[in-house]
Amino acid sequence: MIGRRRPIRIGLSARIFHPELGGAGIRSRTLQVLEQSVAQWAMSRDVLVLMVPSVVADGTLLRSNIRLRDYAEYLDGLILQGGADVSPQAYGEEPLRPEWNGDAVRDAYELELVHEFMEARKPILGICRGMQLINVALGGSLFQDLPTQFPTASGHETPAYDRNIHTVKFIAGGKFADWFGGRTEAKVVSIHHQAINRPGRGVVVEAEGADGVVEAIRWDGRSFVCGVQWHPEFHAQFADEDLLDCAPLLEAFLAAAR
Repeated sequence: MIGRRRPIRIGLSARIFHPELGGAGIRSRTLQVLEQSVAQWAMSRDVLVLMVPSVVADGTLLRSNIRLRDYAEYLDGLILQGGADVSPQAYGEEPLRPEWNGDAVRDAYELELVHEFMEARKPILGICRGMQLINVALGGSLFQDLPTQFPTASGHETPAYDRNIHTVKFIAGGKFADWFGGRTEAKVVSIHHQAINRPGRGVVVEAEGADGVVEAIRWDGRSFVCGVQWHPEFHAQFADEDLLDCAPLLEAFLAAAR
């Protein structure tokens, strides 16, 4: 249609599933996927969502000279979705337990994505692991495991997964408090066993749990870079729980992308 505005192009980082030991068929392959609800949350506006595959130099297939930098130039913004732990080695620590090794392959891919989108001054929104990854990219660190390293933290991880609901408190005078109409607290779906320990360079804490665990951050830099520990994409399925309407966060991100 003549005069129609081009839809915003938002990149969604891939979740990576590695070949299983002894796996057959699809389980013997590397999978790069997106979680349906996060894509649909972004697509609730006039948005084209494109998953950004990792571009590995040691892949077995020949590839072109396309780099992650080219995605940053083409796309209008980036959403980092949740998933596996960030490897402690990404912030200069050794895993305290083998099961907390994280995914160094995904870390390298997403850290490069963050770097390229920040260089291009394109907006970034991190969800759950994505928020933690942003903090690490800016030189911060994480608690590898909340129950052992932050024992006063309340239950942030449960087998109930997307039904783990708790309250967050917005920092007075912050951007998030402004976006959400000056409210001081809200209920969210938040599931994680890692959390921000030392904030990175220019990282401003925008919301915390009642126990002091960081639940939202913003970069005080030259472009829009924000992260939330909760999952806004899960909120629509709980209409009876009075959860935070995260549309203002999405609108702020998309306004920066425009």
